Amino acid sequence: MLFKSAALIVALAAPILAEPVHYDLVILAGQSNAVGFDAKPTELPEDPVDQKVLLWWKVGDPPPDTHDSSSNAWLPLAPQPLGKPAPKKAAPRQYGNFAQPEGGFGPEIGFARHLLEINPQRKLAILKIAFSGTSIPQDWDPKKRSQKDSCYAALLSQFQRATQAAKTRNLALRPTAFLWVQGESDANAQNSKTYSKDLTALIQTLRTDLKAPNLPALIAVNTRFGLGKNTFMPAIVEAQKQVAQNDPLTTYLDTSSAPIANGAHFNTQGTLQVGQQFAKTFLKLKAIQD
Repeated sequence: MLFKSAALIVALAAPILAEPVHYDLVILAGQSNAVGFDAKPTELPEDPVDQKVLLWWKVGDPPPDTHDSSSNAWLPLAPQPLGKPAPKKAAPRQYGNFAQPEGGFGPEIGFARHLLEINPQRKLAILKIAFSGTSIPQDWDPKKRSQKDSCYAALLSQFQRATQAAKTRNLALRPTAFLWVQGESDANAQNSKTYSKDLTALIQTLRTDLKAPNLPALIAVNTRFGLGKNTFMPAIVEAQKQVAQNDPLTTYLDTSSAPIANGAHFNTQGTLQVGQQFAKTFLKLKAIQD
């Protein structure tokens, strides 16, 4: 009897573990228009809703390295600082992480703000892994994940780190969508021919690696890259449309109406608009799934 009483006291004294708080995890990846290279933080209106959204990021120049702008933690949604980009002479592909000394932001802010405008109670976490000037064959090919310069490997590594960090805060992350803004660097004679196959393989492999076989993929590219002088951009656009046509879980977004800063990048308003387009498309998909 004494033993049972002692056991009961120990049981009552043991801490009751709270159920984890579930967050929708949205992954944003790609090249400079996913980074938000020319989106200016000084032109971004403040919105208190940003404090409700969690952001983990690693963005910058290829290959992924210590010069990237990285959070290494879950922080409230905000523009990302410039960090310490490598000098442009240090490697052939060093662009400076962001064009502004204040840093920058990508489609994640327009995306999150629109979602929470529709549903202020939504629990949202965004994992942003993007590197300027990157192509699928050279940088994002999942078959090359063992290479040190693999952007795909960096995505998986950051996903694992971010997931573990969330667990320490009693948060459970559920992969909910994959946002892909890329294709400009593949607008050339060689890569444009295999872009549809390459992007399909990337999306399918990511779903397998994340154990999320039904993960929706929303894909986009700056359709005006090159200001009409790049003759391979139409092939990239058509390839993205083909990927979406062949995969019921993938949707192509037309960004042709988004304002641009130059021949490569969306400007501040364009970056916000692309994010809002992602959000509106995501909500339509959710409505169909639900």
